[in-house]
Amino acid sequence: MNNGEKILGIIPARRGSKGLPGKNILPLLGKPLILWTIEQAFLSRYLDKIIVSTEDEEIAEIAKKNGAEVPFIRPVELATDHAKGIDVVIHAIDWFETNKNYFDMVMLLQPTSPLRTSQDIDNAVECLFLKKAKGVVSICEAEYPPLWSNVLPADGCMKDFLRPEILNKNRQEIQVFYRINGAIYLAYCNYLKSQKSFFGKETYAYVMPRERSIDIDTHIDFKFAEFLLQRIQLDGKEH
Repeated sequence: MNNGEKILGIIPARRGSKGLPGKNILPLLGKPLILWTIEQAFLSRYLDKIIVSTEDEEIAEIAKKNGAEVPFIRPVELATDHAKGIDVVIHAIDWFETNKNYFDMVMLLQPTSPLRTSQDIDNAVECLFLKKAKGVVSICEAEYPPLWSNVLPADGCMKDFLRPEILNKNRQEIQVFYRINGAIYLAYCNYLKSQKSFFGKETYAYVMPRERSIDIDTHIDFKFAEFLLQRIQLDGKEH
């Protein structure tokens, strides 16, 4: 179905994290967090090569031990709190092209989305072909309508907190909103490099269910992911 087009899967995993130190290798149900993404990436029917981009030797060793390639050590300047994810992806594409290895597409799979499945990965690729798109980004339904949110003045007065048109409306009466869930970013390499973004007029959404859309940034996120994965494993045993 992919017409011979090659897809590079990139799993970015730096050592530092302010919200949850060392989160990419924290044990989640007995295995490092990053391994959940590596395993599902290898189950995909469409990814031709799977690499981990990291500046950390320990992460690199875990990745290589579990089959992922670590063809380079990420430059330190691309592993800071201020480094942009898009620069990490373009650095990987440029590295391969410099070494005469070319890919048509790239998929970014963040290890902080451990409930994303190989089926989600394949569905995103198929969505791109179905839509004749240049890029696909995964989203999910927002937990709360953003119309229920606002900034507060210094005195905390809520006089203008809600727009008049949504006052006294039930959630079911408000238009459905979606949010980026951080699980899948897919694009043609030339599209990505030309606009320095996965987003553009030829990017389409792949909608994932909220229960597979958790993005781990804090200890609470981690424990919630653990709970959900335990439920999935229990349900699997019951069937």
